[in-house]
Amino acid sequence: MSIVSLKRMTLCGLLDEKASILHQLQALGGAHLIPLTEMPESAQTATQHITEKAVNALKYLMQCRNKRHQVHDDEEFNLETVVDNVAKVRYECRLLSDQRDFLLKRIAEIEPWGDFQLTEKDDLGPIQLWFYIVPKRLMHKLNKALVYQVVHQDNLYCYVVVLSEQEPDSTALPVARTHTGRVPLSQLKKQLQQTELRLEDLQAERESLTRWITLISLSLVKNEEHADLKVAHTMTLDSDPVFVSQAWIPASETERYADFAKFHGLAIQFSDPEPNDKPPTLLSNQEELAGGEEVISFYQTPSYFDWDPSVVVFFSFALFFAMILSDAGYALVFGVLLMLKWSSLKRSKSRRRLRMLAAVTIGCSLVWGVLTGSYFGLAPTGQGFIAKLKIFDLQDFDSMMRLSIGVGVGHIALANLVKFYQNRRRLSALAPLGWVLAVIGGFTYWLALEQANESGRIAAYALLTLAAIFVLGFNSERPVRQPVDLLWRLLQGLKSLTGVTRIFGDVLSYMRLFALGLASASLALTFNQLAGQVYHSVPGVGLLFSLLILLFGHGLNLLLCLMSGLVHGLRLNFIEFYNWSVSDEGYPFKAFSRKGG
Repeated sequence: MSIVSLKRMTLCGLLDEKASILHQLQALGGAHLIPLTEMPESAQTATQHITEKAVNALKYLMQCRNKRHQVHDDEEFNLETVVDNVAKVRYECRLLSDQRDFLLKRIAEIEPWGDFQLTEKDDLGPIQLWFYIVPKRLMHKLNKALVYQVVHQDNLYCYVVVLSEQEPDSTALPVARTHTGRVPLSQLKKQLQQTELRLEDLQAERESLTRWITLISLSLVKNEEHADLKVAHTMTLDSDPVFVSQAWIPASETERYADFAKFHGLAIQFSDPEPNDKPPTLLSNQEELAGGEEVISFYQTPSYFDWDPSVVVFFSFALFFAMILSDAGYALVFGVLLMLKWSSLKRSKSRRRLRMLAAVTIGCSLVWGVLTGSYFGLAPTGQGFIAKLKIFDLQDFDSMMRLSIGVGVGHIALANLVKFYQNRRRLSALAPLGWVLAVIGGFTYWLALEQANESGRIAAYALLTLAAIFVLGFNSERPVRQPVDLLWRLLQGLKSLTGVTRIFGDVLSYMRLFALGLASASLALTFNQLAGQVYHSVPGVGLLFSLLILLFGHGLNLLLCLMSGLVHGLRLNFIEFYNWSVSDEGYPFKAFSRKGG
């Protein structure tokens, strides 16, 4: 696990050859460009809009159920034209779908009244028609003076038409008036038919456009490359007749870029990062353990001058998830699901990495589940081989609490040991070493109190005293040139000692491993007992009900375990562990290269 060492590369060439050089540099790949001028906000605007439209068009076409054979010859393909056609089809489909929904709703409302055409005002003189939908149980409340006709009725309602010069008073009828509109039912149905026919035509047009999916995907890659190249042109320092470009490159690649500069007749210079520089972070891990990179990049990229916690997060997440799951049966279920998805998870580099992380996590969960002797909430009995593998008892609260706190002590101590190693050439490194001694001493003191071990208490006092000296005296890097400087160092040390409450709270946070593991096991046991009670109390059909309870209960518990394992397994790494080991946030290394490989 490491952060790749970088070099600052400076290239200088003729301004007339700038476009060609940048194009070749993009083809070479692997350099993170450094802006030497203030980049205009519109650097990517020219291609960003069409890229966004193309992505939306591609998503829309990919969702189409029936797809045509793909066209691979781009002679008749124009990205903007195809994207515009897709956008037009999508927009019309949305409008027509809304219109169809409105017509369906309107027809459902009008149909009970029948197909009628409202007369003009002069046909009935001053008389007008007023429409009401009255519940049958309220029909007796109609004012007897009203002139009305029931034109339709069903099991619940009567559809009443009232003839009156003015709208009847609200007290004359038990319900509010219904608005039927002036468009007859036959006309609405005709509009619906036309709308559905047009939607069918648009669906056929959408299916026809799916033939361009492959070419759109390829064009997106080219378009992104073109956008990167255009931005690269704005990042150079131009002073006729030369231009200067800078980039961060891996230190191991200097020879390759030196050959590139020699071939193109460029001046080149390499230099190490300065303390005030902020280089990007390029992580390098074995592919089997690189799943940790994908996890930490989700939360925070470490600074270039910091360290790479991805491997530690890889294994600690697997351990925490296993302790939260605490069931070998559940681990087997997750294992089967992973095996079913194994082939589909190899399509991209990040998926392959996460697949390996999932495999290790499930493996740890299976081992821990066997050690706790829990199989879908059931514990093996007797003296069999599986029963002998049980080492930990989740119902032994004291032991499991000590184990969870011990894991927290080890995790926090490791974080501070990393900090100590990073600052090993400075006296300030003794401060994180002091925190290591503090958590170990505190844990030792707690165990000694429980076991009434006097020698353990003495050892704990010694560790805590040494920890206080280290944190109090070496937390500050302020040089001591006069007595007041020593006073300021002591004051800063006293301030840092207040961190004891924070480290105490962080260590106690690891009790959630025991609490969530116990909750998982308790839920599984509860559902098993409930299913057993139903099976014995309801003969015959009780078997079916008990199976349904088991499927629903354990399925729900699996989902809860998955959520809590992911959330709290990551939280203990990103909050508690990061607080003591990762100082600054960085930004990822972004290679200026061709996306198509």
